[in-house]
Amino acid sequence: MKRIMVFGTFDMLHEGHLDFFRQARALVPVPRLIVSVARDSAVARVKGGAPRRRELERLALVEACDLVDEATLGDEEGYMAHIKLFEPDVIALGYDQRGEYVDHLEGDLGSAGLETKVVRLKPYHPEIYKTSRLSGT
Repeated sequence: MKRIMVFGTFDMLHEGHLDFFRQARALVPVPRLIVSVARDSAVARVKGGAPRRRELERLALVEACDLVDEATLGDEEGYMAHIKLFEPDVIALGYDQRGEYVDHLEGDLGSAGLETKVVRLKPYHPEIYKTSRLSGT
């Protein structure tokens, strides 16, 4: 069994997120999908505003998804502490995930002694299935 880790805010779960989870699971024959749900403080810092739902609500939403084997809250600061805890074989990034952590991820993984492969997943109808479009924010 290989551990695949993905990250996101997940203010709602829509077909784009479900496809994201399916693509991540399809990367290996016997997957264990670990979903890291961004902390409220991290969402505010990265996106410039609070998420629509509190972190525990978002965590519960992700935990209830049949495609997810394990859900966890991300780190308050940084991102490597919980990545090291889970030691994923693969980190799958969404097509639109950008920013400092993405830019430095492979180097930080190597510095931490992890041989985690990083892959970028494909969009799934982003003109329709994007949380900002669906929620009007």
